[in-house]
Amino acid sequence: MNGMHRANLKPGLQVLIVLKKDQQSGALTAGRVKDILTKSPTHHHGIKVRLETGEVGRVKQILPENL
Repeated sequence: MNGMHRANLKPGLQVLIVLKKDQQSGALTAGRVKDILTKSPTHHHGIKVRLETGEVGRVKQILPENL
């Protein structure tokens, strides 16, 4: 599942995001969603979220809950 649709996201989900500083390299950061920052229902680069660690980035992938 990808992170382009806000309806797919909720606090506590394990996701992979790309941080602003990593946009050029495409490096992904794993973490749990704390807050959903994008207000629109979709975004072509991914919905912006804040992780429990405080890092902010756009969701590239939603990970299966059993990992």
